[in-house]
Amino acid sequence: MATVKMYTTLVCPFCVRAKMLLKQRGVEQIEEIRVDLNPGERQAMMDRTGRRTVPQIFIGDTHVGGCDDLVALDQRGGLMPLLQAA
Repeated sequence: MATVKMYTTLVCPFCVRAKMLLKQRGVEQIEEIRVDLNPGERQAMMDRTGRRTVPQIFIGDTHVGGCDDLVALDQRGGLMPLLQAA
């Protein structure tokens, strides 16, 4: 299964929802980067994605986007192939 990296904050309901969906799809480990604890990570996230909101989700080297993007990818049937591509 591909590695999953997610930029998050502690109190983000969209982060919780995205993590739940990923776990339902068999992801056992998510590398969380807490931008609320380290403002430098938020800047790095913004530089990398062009976005300032969390979550920002990467599966392998692919930037999926935020929670809504992840849900849409799953509904189109694209999430599982991306997770299994590793």
